Amino acid sequence: MATPTANSGLQKAAILMVLLGEDAASHIYHNLPENDVQRLTRRIAELEHFKPDAAIAVLEEYYQLTLTQGYLAEGGPEYAQRLLVKAFGEGGAKRLLDQVSNAMEQNAVHLESLQDADPQQLAKFLEVEHPQTIALILAHLNSRQASTILMRLPEEARAETVKRLAQLRQFSPEVAQKVAIALNKRLESLGEQSRRAYAGFKGAAELLNQLDPITSKGILEIIEKDDPKMSLAIRNLMFTFEDLLGVPEAGVRELLGQLDKKTLAMSLRGASEELKTLIFKSMSSRAVDMLKEDMEILGAVRAKDVNHAQREIVDVARRLEAEGKLVLSAESQEEYVV
Repeated sequence: MATPTANSGLQKAAILMVLLGEDAASHIYHNLPENDVQRLTRRIAELEHFKPDAAIAVLEEYYQLTLTQGYLAEGGPEYAQRLLVKAFGEGGAKRLLDQVSNAMEQNAVHLESLQDADPQQLAKFLEVEHPQTIALILAHLNSRQASTILMRLPEEARAETVKRLAQLRQFSPEVAQKVAIALNKRLESLGEQSRRAYAGFKGAAELLNQLDPITSKGILEIIEKDDPKMSLAIRNLMFTFEDLLGVPEAGVRELLGQLDKKTLAMSLRGASEELKTLIFKSMSSRAVDMLKEDMEILGAVRAKDVNHAQREIVDVARRLEAEGKLVLSAESQEEYVV
């Protein structure tokens, strides 16, 4: 039998399974998609006796790829490249990094498909997962989807998940592979969508902005006990309804011109007196009278309706900022206001 070539990935996998032994092979089988198990089993059955140099080549490549994944997870691409160049030279380092990067991209495709997953189904799947795995999955969802799933998780898991999300700069290919394989087995019919991954403090801030203020505040307080700097970094990237107090009056007027009056009336039922004063100052006296009348007509309102209205206004404010029509002051380090 010939020595495995660069194009004989399945052949090398079959040889590796034989070399690792039954116990290790059984564990690997357990984590493979069914179609891969079938293909690999068929190839193992077709294996003839292979030469010692073929076995050595497969084991050496396996070792190098495992080493590369470890370096990437430990210190990132630059760190991995520096160590790999020392060990295998420029060409060897590039080859290994390209192989692992391609594997990461393939695994990421599976994770990107989560955009179409049912939040309730996905949250149930994630209940038993490690917060690091949950953070990895939330990083591939938009903030509204991620917040929906976060609120369906056990309360004790939420803060730790947000912490992991804030710390997420990159992820181990092994973790990505594990998640992607598990999702292929346990979730069905997940459509493909374009990549929209986020991670780090900004991602955590966007997620928390989608939650109701009380829940968001509670999560930040838990994080602050363990890591005050992280809590402050996340908070500085958040923009809440009460942060409109930091927007210049001209900007507030621009914002008011884009808002539905019923939404504004609902949002102000949960606003501080300071913010109400700022809003009223930016309106004509007749408009203020009409707004106050709308607020009175609402009567008793549900807190979640108020929160929803406030989030809608924050979304409009962010859109105006993106269009260059408004400047939001999100750098405030004042105490969190709800």
